[in-house]
Formats: sequence, C-alpha cells, structure tokens
Amino acid sequence: MIFDLSKTTSIANIFVAELRDLDIQKDSMRFRRNLERLGEFFAWEISKSLSYVSIDTQTPLGIAKTQDLEEQPVIATILRAGLPMQQGLLNIFDRAGSAFISAYRKTHTTGPINIQVDYVSAPDLEGKVVILADPMLATGLSMVMCCKELISEYKVKELHIVVAIASVEGLRHLRANLPAAKIWVGAIDEEMTSKSYIVPGLGDAGDLAYGPKI
Repeated sequence: MIFDLSKTTSIANIFVAELRDLDIQKDSMRFRRNLERLGEFFAWEISKSLSYVSIDTQTPLGIAKTQDLEEQPVIATILRAGLPMQQGLLNIFDRAGSAFISAYRKTHTTGPINIQVDYVSAPDLEGKVVILADPMLATGLSMVMCCKELISEYKVKELHIVVAIASVEGLRHLRANLPAAKIWVGAIDEEMTSKSYIVPGLGDAGDLAYGPKI
C-alpha cells in the first residue's frame, strides 16, 4: 500500500510546499516544525489503520465506553534528518516506544553507493507495529537496509514507512525489497541527480534542519 498525500487535498500539502520553498528553508526552526507537523498528520492517517479495543473510562459522573489502541507502536527514525518527523509522530502516539538508527551512504567517484549502518537502539520489536520515518527516500537503499536490520532481529508485526518526499526509483526499490511495508509519502518526484538527490526535491533535509555538517 502506498498512501500519496499529494493525491488528496489537505493543509498538509502546504507543509510539503513550505519544506520545498527556498526562502522558507532559511528558517531552520520552521523547516523542522513543518517536518514535525507532517509527522503529526501522518500519525493521524496511520492511526485509522490500527487495531483498537473497547474500554471503560471513569468520568466524574459515570462510566463512558471509549476506545484505546490494542497495542502501542514503536516510532523509529534514521538519524539525524528524521528526528523532527519522529517527534511529530510521537506527539500523536504519545505512549509509543522509540527506536533510533544511524546510517549513512558512502559515495565514490566510481562504483555503486555503499550504505553503512553504524548504530541501532530499539526496544523489543517482536510482534510490534513499527513506524519508521525519514524525510527523503531517494534510491531507497538506506531505508531498505535499515528496515532489514530491524526485521532480521525481530519478527515485526507491521511495518509503516513515512517519508516527506520520495523518488519513483526509491519507491520501486522499496516495493521490490519490502513488499509487505505500508508506505506513507508527502509527494513523489520523478527525477534524481547523479549524486542521488531528488529533483525537484528540497535539498539536504538534515542540513536544512540542523545546519551543514563537515
């Protein structure tokens, strides 16, 4: 399943437009906040697909029949660019667990791009619903490697992947390697540069959120 936000009309499309806007990008706080708001929006959409149970809630005047999640998800992200989106998801799933993955790509003048996963910090994911957020899905290599790192150790019940902007190629790679994953994307772009940056995309999400790295 692929949920493409750009196919619907909602205020969340404005968040994506502001993420792309060269002038608005100069305000790193607003850039982070737009990623966070997008995470909140996707959390709302994902919540509709989860399982619920009926519970009795004590009010000052009696008992109300209400609902609660059957189980809390685990919200994961790929450091560092994914942190604002993860926070947005956690703002809605406020009792969820958290997981963090450190991964980066090694680029060479010749030859393929190599993905290095250095660090994984996660609670027990056995039988859990996992929601993994990262702003950009370019080639999809990092996302697939990070997901496989998690599912190789745990039998994850359900995997949701949340991205702000994806390339057609990245989505194709995801579907081929993670066919059971549910994908939630803000917009889909057709092109990539030779250095695997999405066009028109928005640039380097990590640098825009937290400043250039060495």
